[in-house]
Amino acid sequence: MSAFLAILGLLLVLDLIWWGLSHRWLRGAAHWRVFNGVFLATQILGFGFLIGGRIVGVHWNLPTPWMASIYLWHLLVLPLLLVLGIVSLPVLLFVMWKRRKSPRVELHLTETPVTQTRRQFLITATTVAPPLVNIALTGFSQGQLEQFRVREMTLRLQDLPSELDGITIAHVTDLHVGPFTSERVIRRVADKVNSLKADLVLFTGDLINSKLSELPVGIDFLRSLDGQVVSIEGNHDLFEGRAAFEKAIRAAGLRLLVNQAEVLPLRGIPVQILGLRWGGPGENARASGDELIRASMHDLLLQRDTSAFPILLAHHPHAFDPAIQAGLPLTLAGHTHGGQLMLNPQVGAGPLMFRYWSGRYESGRSQLVVGNGVGNWFPLRTAAPAEIIHLTLRRS
Repeated sequence: MSAFLAILGLLLVLDLIWWGLSHRWLRGAAHWRVFNGVFLATQILGFGFLIGGRIVGVHWNLPTPWMASIYLWHLLVLPLLLVLGIVSLPVLLFVMWKRRKSPRVELHLTETPVTQTRRQFLITATTVAPPLVNIALTGFSQGQLEQFRVREMTLRLQDLPSELDGITIAHVTDLHVGPFTSERVIRRVADKVNSLKADLVLFTGDLINSKLSELPVGIDFLRSLDGQVVSIEGNHDLFEGRAAFEKAIRAAGLRLLVNQAEVLPLRGIPVQILGLRWGGPGENARASGDELIRASMHDLLLQRDTSAFPILLAHHPHAFDPAIQAGLPLTLAGHTHGGQLMLNPQVGAGPLMFRYWSGRYESGRSQLVVGNGVGNWFPLRTAAPAEIIHLTLRRS
């Protein structure tokens, strides 16, 4: 928690540094100076609400566009400005050094000077560009938050029993009930899942965004889904404690597997759903990493019923590696949001952060499907659309 607050504090310091620099650079453009001041005051005020809420345990319900603007500025635009400043610093120092070394030449102009030189114009345009870009991204994100797709996939599995040939699965993940996934969108997601009439509905974590107060809407969502529904937990579900989250889900009569397995009958054939816990037990609930995944997988596989067809549900897709070693034919995962900010399906944040980030992966007799998530914790996606995955399993 201390590291998290330190990062928030650093972002606030960067806000103040940028305000001081931009205020100085806009001395010759009074109207842009006012615009910049209003923009940054709004950002700092909103950011202060969020930080203060974290510290004192009060959750402020800011309007969605304002919240989106705060996220985009502090988690995308401002960090990019910092990187750009660090990268360009050697160039600026070199230019300043060259100017000091060059002989001064005085020019005596007889013409009337213009009110704003080209240099002043470039400085003004460069200074106001980041706030304008942030406003444009905020506007674009608002329409995007309402959109999701159904991605159809057919998987051919060598170990699929012939009786299960043709069964369908609705794979739903990362709903993130919260500021960027409205109840209107949640109802549309539930209606679309039910219209698929899948044999199994499997939810792979992050039902809520961060607050347990969001959980009643998430519970209503899971209750509204037709058929055999099984869910696991994700990292965002545990922000305010694992015990309270699990207790509320189970009290609602919903299937939640936390390093547990359950056998379901399907066409007269036993299908074992193995639900991987996020992180470790106890105080390690929110921790992550490949070692914790392997340790949890070891405990979970002790419950393996070799007479049933297994399906592994894991929030983190790196569980696929131990699943391959265990010979599990099918793993479903989420967590990555498809990379969230991608230039194309193969280039972007996804491959920088994960070995598997979106779609289908295969190794030997094992296959993995990673969903992009149908909700949003961050207001902007590029080349990683929100989705429900509709799987059809075929015997190879």
